[in-house]
Amino acid sequence: MSGDARRVLLVEDDRDLALAVENLLVDEGFAVEKRFDGESGLAAGLEADYDLIILDIMLPKRNGFTVCQELRGAGVQTPLLMLTAKDGELDEVEGLEVGADDFLRKPFERSVLVARLHALLRRHDRDTSQTLTVGPVTIDLIRRSVLVDDQAVTLTPREFRLLEHLLRHSPTPVSKPDLLSAVWGEDFDGDPNIVEVYVGYLRRKLDVGGSPSIIRTLRGLGYCAAAV
Repeated sequence: MSGDARRVLLVEDDRDLALAVENLLVDEGFAVEKRFDGESGLAAGLEADYDLIILDIMLPKRNGFTVCQELRGAGVQTPLLMLTAKDGELDEVEGLEVGADDFLRKPFERSVLVARLHALLRRHDRDTSQTLTVGPVTIDLIRRSVLVDDQAVTLTPREFRLLEHLLRHSPTPVSKPDLLSAVWGEDFDGDPNIVEVYVGYLRRKLDVGGSPSIIRTLRGLGYCAAAV
């Protein structure tokens, strides 16, 4: 499988359908990760970066509406296609209101699913700035890659999300509570000092060649990314 394959998170409790969709998408060149309930689907969507999310509505533990709403509340803007086996317009209306980008009813044609996913990717790629640059640091939002002085740097998904959030707001300071909400999710109840820990990780990876860090600590305000 190509290292440039678009990554899809598939959250569907019907394991036979999930396998069929996975096989279809792999044949189309996608890389697919499956989850079979709402809680694990939400955790995966918060922990890792995907190019697309396919989310069933009727799921164990958390329904698709709740999962979608919590992902959007945490700042995850990944294109999201909702699936439902129910008739009627109310599901579609609620799905779009909580942040879904498109809606597909079961049973669906294989070609229709693939076409919808490619349309979502084209729209997202067109609407999203490809890169963000502050000082020597450039991130590619599509490839999820980072360059420092044209040298590739490897970040974890959480580190990337933190850096992306700081660069999007540069040079405006971002408070610790805002970073916790955007990067770890609104329901995060762990140690808030995790922000300092991850800022430290980023600085060690980004601050090369003895140059001053682009990530600055502003006492009482939070953190900002700014060119030297």
